[in-house]
Amino acid sequence: MSSTPIRAFAAPSAGAPLQPFSFDPGPLGASEVEIAVSHCGVCHSDLSMLDNEWGMTAYPFVPGHEAVGTVLALGSEAQGKGLKIGQRVGIGWTANSCMSCPQCLSGSHNLCTTAQPTIGGRHGGFAERLRAHWAWTRPMPEALDPAKSGPLLCGGITVFDPFLSFNISPTARVGIIGIGGLGHMALQFANKWGCEVHAFTTSDSKEAEARQMGAHFVHNTKKADALKSLAGSLDLILSTINAPQDDNALLSTLAPKGRLHVVGAVLKPLEIPAFSLIMGQKEVSGSPTGSPVAMSRMLDFAARHAIAPVTETFPLSKVNEALDHLRSGKARYRIVLVNDLA
Repeated sequence: MSSTPIRAFAAPSAGAPLQPFSFDPGPLGASEVEIAVSHCGVCHSDLSMLDNEWGMTAYPFVPGHEAVGTVLALGSEAQGKGLKIGQRVGIGWTANSCMSCPQCLSGSHNLCTTAQPTIGGRHGGFAERLRAHWAWTRPMPEALDPAKSGPLLCGGITVFDPFLSFNISPTARVGIIGIGGLGHMALQFANKWGCEVHAFTTSDSKEAEARQMGAHFVHNTKKADALKSLAGSLDLILSTINAPQDDNALLSTLAPKGRLHVVGAVLKPLEIPAFSLIMGQKEVSGSPTGSPVAMSRMLDFAARHAIAPVTETFPLSKVNEALDHLRSGKARYRIVLVNDLA
């Protein structure tokens, strides 16, 4: 397939506003799929990469790793893999992995040490077209609204995968820290999984919404002794925020063999007293997104239970306004860009 230029929006340097940008993607790789992007979610990771917080961004930088669209072309090795021209698909945080290491061969592709992020060393989904390996290009169930489902491909799988990886029981008591871009999806998944769901927030104003999203109990952690009533009762705490917290107090709420699992990228080290782990045989862990199979299971689960992110939409041409809206903390709760470049 001969390549034609792809129109996109790119930042020329760290933190700079995005500008119209066009690039030649080169020939389509044998294992690649090219999609026409119809919608793309805006994730806080896009801001972190835009600002080069993680020291891995290459410029010009095209953000976007929650892309939904339709298949335009299949490389020679991507054919016969269950994808068809015109099919609706999604591409999340990962665009490629080696497919030959122990992690890939055992189904943990998301832990591949050479996995390539969709916005790491390649141009992302704030564009009219996007490419990824066929295994990371996942079919989207028809029941999912393409205008809302993009955030499931990063935020959704990030909070869903722990339920699969740790075999969380439907009778488990689960705490969700943060009712934001990740947490509001985690509440829905935990509720539909069958769990008793506890939402941890710092704002009483979010209680009604948290309950609507699936929380059975809501706890304001700014109030004194808010966590003491939960001592020794929770099987899993899923932390979705990127701010430091009282880790020892959280560990005290866990039941024996309970787990504090971190998916929010806190830049400061966790403060974990050894005895808080030893007494009760508790665990602290973290995880990135999920494997291609886990992503498909998550999408099917979301379709079956009518789980959807709460979204606001902006046209792609207003991408800088969307990023400013997210940066200001006003997004409720995820932003989706609608491709208007046609």
